[in-house]
Amino acid sequence: MNRSMWEWIVLFIERYWRQFLKGTGMTVMLAVIGTIAGFAIGLIIGVIRTIPQNAGGKTGVTPRSVLLKVVNAILAVYTEVLRGTPMIVQAMLIFYGLTEFARININALPAAVIVITLNTGAYMAEIVRGGIGAIDKGQTEAARAIGMNHWKTMRYIVLPQAIRHIIPATGNEFIVNLKDSSVLNVITVSELFYATKEIRSSYYRTYEPFLIAAAIYLVLTFISSRLLRLLEKKLDGPSDYTLVRANRKRGRIK
Repeated sequence: MNRSMWEWIVLFIERYWRQFLKGTGMTVMLAVIGTIAGFAIGLIIGVIRTIPQNAGGKTGVTPRSVLLKVVNAILAVYTEVLRGTPMIVQAMLIFYGLTEFARININALPAAVIVITLNTGAYMAEIVRGGIGAIDKGQTEAARAIGMNHWKTMRYIVLPQAIRHIIPATGNEFIVNLKDSSVLNVITVSELFYATKEIRSSYYRTYEPFLIAAAIYLVLTFISSRLLRLLEKKLDGPSDYTLVRANRKRGRIK
């Protein structure tokens, strides 16, 4: 029986909507976990890499400065390697490579979470470092002048401002993770791409099931981008004009 494209699409949705839904849920879960955990890693690395080596007025080579140089070198290697290699290669190395090289057996889902988290953390580390660097250095100097150490300066002055600046980039990382999680099908993670590939093999029809998958990815990214914009507007607060109008209504301005 010859079916039109739309008839095939309706057929796939009616018969395999549970598989599409399950794959979508896995995709969203991986993106959420990877972005949150990667943000935490990036935040820690970003703060560590901004620690001054000559705190307290000490100059020259000290155990503290040597330790910081070693830690910064390790973190620099981590960010360069993870940002310089494809996620699909990292997934193969962690899932299959660890079994061959170190005899470490790891299930597909934990391996996927590790891959997407480490990959996101590397990108977020540079984003956070850039956000911290964008803050006026005079604020940091003023905080130190009143006796605040590096950690207190970061916590109370720099990070609240830096996090606001990096929210758009963090949202973009989440959207990227929604799409790039599809490469994790190579380690048999049942996300949306893998589920669609399994559905395709049942009828040897490629166009229709992957057209459905493309529509789902588009909806996910569209909703995520709109929610991100709403969050940015919320954090920006009302404009001056809006504040004036609101105060007039309350009788504060005549």
